[in-house]
Amino acid sequence: MNPSTLAARVIIDELVRCGVREAVLCPGSRSAPLAYALAAADADPEVPLRVHVRTDERTAAFLALGMAAASGRMVPVVTTSGTAVANLHPAMLEAHHQRVPLLALTADRPPELRGTGANQTTQQPGLFPTVRLAVDLGTPAAGLEDAQARAGAGAGAQAGTGAGAQAGAAVAAVEARSWRTAVDRCWSAAVGALGGDAGPVHLNLPLRDPLVATEVPAAGSGSARAADAVQGRADGAPWTAVQAHGTGGTDAVGVGRIGSGEGGTRHAVLPEGSERTLVLLGDLGSPAAARAVQAGAARRGWPVVAEPFSRFGGDSAVPGGVHLLGDDDFLANHAPERVLVVGRLTLHRVAGRLLGREGLRVEVVSASSSWPDPGHRAAAVHPLVLREGAVEATVARSDTVWLQAWHEAGTRVAAGGGAPGGLAESGGAAGGVSAGDGGSGAAPPLTTASAAAVVATSVRGLLFLGSSRAPRSMDLAMAGPGAQVTGIVGNRGLAGIDGCLSTAAGWSLLHGPTTALVGDLTFLHDANALAIGPGEPRPDLTVVVLNDDGGAIFSDLEYGRTEHLEAHGPDTFRRVFTTPTGVDIGHLARAHGVEHTLVNTASALREELMTEPSGLRVVEVALGG
Repeated sequence: MNPSTLAARVIIDELVRCGVREAVLCPGSRSAPLAYALAAADADPEVPLRVHVRTDERTAAFLALGMAAASGRMVPVVTTSGTAVANLHPAMLEAHHQRVPLLALTADRPPELRGTGANQTTQQPGLFPTVRLAVDLGTPAAGLEDAQARAGAGAGAQAGTGAGAQAGAAVAAVEARSWRTAVDRCWSAAVGALGGDAGPVHLNLPLRDPLVATEVPAAGSGSARAADAVQGRADGAPWTAVQAHGTGGTDAVGVGRIGSGEGGTRHAVLPEGSERTLVLLGDLGSPAAARAVQAGAARRGWPVVAEPFSRFGGDSAVPGGVHLLGDDDFLANHAPERVLVVGRLTLHRVAGRLLGREGLRVEVVSASSSWPDPGHRAAAVHPLVLREGAVEATVARSDTVWLQAWHEAGTRVAAGGGAPGGLAESGGAAGGVSAGDGGSGAAPPLTTASAAAVVATSVRGLLFLGSSRAPRSMDLAMAGPGAQVTGIVGNRGLAGIDGCLSTAAGWSLLHGPTTALVGDLTFLHDANALAIGPGEPRPDLTVVVLNDDGGAIFSDLEYGRTEHLEAHGPDTFRRVFTTPTGVDIGHLARAHGVEHTLVNTASALREELMTEPSGLRVVEVALGG
């Protein structure tokens, strides 16, 4: 049993032993071990625990608050990492002032990812200043997997009698004791068992992959890169050499001074390096900065693979570039010698796998002293320097074999080559997804990928992408945004689904006509954004809602794989991961006085997007697959 699964089961068991009888669960990926443990306890007639599932963390926390106030027992509310945790704060404050024993049991990314720009990772310890006790558990488990592997190696002896088995059991026992006493301390503080007022407590649980029950990997596995990390750089240099900011010249400008406009006369001064340099362009929070980086890469003759948040109509990024990152056949002859990471990469795991290739030099170009490097791969960090004026010299694509090879391969993939293996978890769409209705006869049902392709090529003005499946599907489905797209933005700081409609409205009020592409759970999470009082400024915002009644992205992740569905049951998967709500989005929109249109074909969706957004309206896309 892997450490994350073991820790979750022990913690839930100890909560029950402390008298917990009700628990509230919100869906999430990092919290998957806790979700599985709660679902198993809820289904076991011998365990006196009832589980309640809610899709909104704020609502969930107040539900737990009510049950704790009514019973006098500690009630946990369980969430994934990131903004999900922040949404518990109002209820935690109420619990403090009302002296209610509320437990925030929050899953977290491992500590080594904090401050690195890793997706959905923030400083969760200390987030609630009014709690009676805050415990940040150590990540399960230092040495546990090695001990278990050693125990397996000693299997020649009878079960439980070999030296390896004893060592594994000893390590597991130490870990389990620490988890259980942490739960006990939280319970004692929450109910005021040793004196003092009852109140809220926070138990933060950092979890490493794997997050589902798997076999422990064999002992001795590793790589030369791992050994290098232990020994340090061979040349005696620091692991990450940082170039001081402010050395880019007097004509340098910071990204913070660049708005969302065209920025056509600026370019990024990218650091010199190998001709076989690939630029991975993530979210910069500014369409103008993205234009400048692409201009700087063109000057150097380097291909750019850009996430959708740094793309715009007529850009120079490699079409279908994300597919090439995981294509081993292509990389066998066209692997980069150096990768420049600019902005935060938050969508695709294949990017992380590329950065982990042996012999690859990784450098980061950053506008912040908190540079993105969740894999701890960067050998050097450079400031992002943007200069006024046109690019001095653009290298012609036909004169650069390296650049041409990437563009030609990307064009083939975008035209219908499909996604290489390993991209399924990133959205499941293949390159070259058709945005049409399939010719004569009945139109095929819209999927997330085909609907995203229509949006990418039809939108006029700014495009805001919600979190989760929509941006991944769009990135995999499109060769590039349509010519009328002025920029693509989103909430990528923590990539949470909350607040997306309100953020899109804010962009619209200051930037102009905007289209937002979101899933149904993202829409419902911020439905109050539709409540705009009479006389208030109204955004020119069209909200396109991809409705498949639930969090479909989990079907693309490991939790939706056959072996895990069979192990835990499809009903458990549906309940604690995809979490369908059955809400009638049309009724909800009309209740707010907002125009609503339902479409179920590509042509109907395209027709709705032909005109520039004017006023606030909702276009619901009924997905068929």
